[in-house]
Amino acid sequence: MSESRPHNLFSFGTLMDERVQTALFGQAVPSSSASLAGHATRPLPITDQSVIAASGLDVHLALERKFGAVVEGAVLRLTDQDLAAADAYEVDDYVRRRVLLSSGESVWAYVDAKPLRSAARIVIVGDSIAYGRCDPQGGWAARLAATHIAGNEAEHRVFNLAIPGSTLIDVSEQTPALLAPRRPDTVLVAAGINDSALPLAVPPSHRDGLAHIADSLDSLAATALSHNARLVVAGPTWVDEERTRDYEGLRFTEERALALRTSIRTWCDENHVDHLDMWEPLREHTELLVDGLHPTPEGHRALHRHLNALGR
Repeated sequence: MSESRPHNLFSFGTLMDERVQTALFGQAVPSSSASLAGHATRPLPITDQSVIAASGLDVHLALERKFGAVVEGAVLRLTDQDLAAADAYEVDDYVRRRVLLSSGESVWAYVDAKPLRSAARIVIVGDSIAYGRCDPQGGWAARLAATHIAGNEAEHRVFNLAIPGSTLIDVSEQTPALLAPRRPDTVLVAAGINDSALPLAVPPSHRDGLAHIADSLDSLAATALSHNARLVVAGPTWVDEERTRDYEGLRFTEERALALRTSIRTWCDENHVDHLDMWEPLREHTELLVDGLHPTPEGHRALHRHLNALGR
């Protein structure tokens, strides 16, 4: 019986070379020509000597987003073992993520490990923290927009569509209708603290857990992929439960916020989706929170610096 090849991987560089395939997989693998719209390539210097030895090159290619561009390549049909070997071959500058080919087929591809570095058109969805509440300058999202657009004013765009009070359920329901007019290549979901809130009017025995997180993120991942956009999940931020107490009929606790953080991180790891952990910049810095939940302007600056370091 022939060996199963359940994984389709789009290659645009050295993995198309039969010599590299033989070195990694023991033989050349089945492949077919394919193209990836909305992307261009840029050179990436390589210093890993084992990778240089396998490819014979010290400069590889990396994908970056560019509206209207197309990258030509091939889809490789890989076994589980082949895919593991390809993962080990790629240097830390790359991560494996889902992309949508020009044909409409969803496949794996190795993309920039820093998800905002290669982005051009970013849509931000989320809650009041992403919206910029308590900061007259628009919060971390406005600072991200300023630096991103300054990098390439002609082609870079940031659309902040966050709505105060939103949960991930709300965001997953609202986002599909928002994307087409903005033509995003990156959907940045600011997973704030609202999903961890406990409604005070509901008895503890009837309070919902965090089971909905995976369903909401599944929906957002499918929505982003349908637009050939990369899903990036940021958050949650630290909460100072000593100051939040009861807030608009809700109770926020650090324990629940940590559970939300774990749920998001676990889902992202399992689904090969980027997670930008926003917990540390505000942790134990109660002076950077207005009310225990919403960052001060300096708190938003700290979040923006942290986001830049992780994503760019």
